[in-house]
Amino acid sequence: MPTYDYLCEANGRVVEVSHKMSESLSTWGEVCARAGLDLAGTPARAAVRRLISGGAVVSSGSLGSTERPCDYGTPCGSCACQPE
Repeated sequence: MPTYDYLCEANGRVVEVSHKMSESLSTWGEVCARAGLDLAGTPARAAVRRLISGGAVVSSGSLGSTERPCDYGTPCGSCACQPE
């Protein structure tokens, strides 16, 4: 299942939760229930909004590959590409 980040403006917290693409959460209570968190004093009806986040694109040809993007000259800056 994909993961999504939700921001509660009432308390400023961002929480990552997993749910189906067809679902959308709209309250802090829904986010906490899905993430297994306590409301921590924030009203369950407090509105949340889903944040836009970049997703990783995985092609079927790269599944199981151990090659790094920088092996092909593409800079990626990830820890896998940093010299030890």
